[in-house]
This record gives sequence, C-alpha cells and structure tokens, in this order.
Amino acid sequence: MKKKSSFPQTKVKNPEPKKKDENWIIWAAWADRITFEEIKEKTGKNESQVIKIMRKNLKPSSFRLWRKRVNNTSIKHRKKFQLGRRMLREKIKLSDIY
Repeated sequence: MKKKSSFPQTKVKNPEPKKKDENWIIWAAWADRITFEEIKEKTGKNESQVIKIMRKNLKPSSFRLWRKRVNNTSIKHRKKFQLGRRMLREKIKLSDIY
C-alpha cells in the first residue's frame, strides 16, 4: 500500500509537465510569468529554439496566436518585464500623491 503524503494533493486541469520534457517548454512558453531567460536557465533552449519547437508542435493557427500574444506582451523578456513593473510602481506612487 502506498504511503499518503503529508501534503495535500491539489488536482489541476493542466498540471505542470516534467522539466526535461518538450511539453514543459511549450507549457512555459504559453505561461505569462515565465520569461525566455528562465526557460533558457532550466532547459538550455534559447528563444529561437523555443520558437522552432512551438512552430513544430502547434497547429499553424495556434502558433500565430502565440506569436501575436508574445509580441504584444513585454513580459516574456526579463528586462522588459522589470522595466514595465518599475514604471507601474512609479505611476502608482504619482497617483497616490494627487
């Protein structure tokens, strides 16, 4: 009989795949809060390799949707994300003053 874990098990609709799997790269590329730099650190694949993997494994319409989404959002690159957060914090500080 299998020993039950002391931690509660939460079941999610789309659980995170194993990091060594190509499915993890696809999952991370779709995730908004995972940057290309983090994907490179964990898997060794750079942005162009991730794009090739996405192109190969997704339907053409899904790939176009993903590319449009990545190009419109600045959170897939760490520097752009940090700059955007800094500007947002400054904007909040200015709105609190007035």
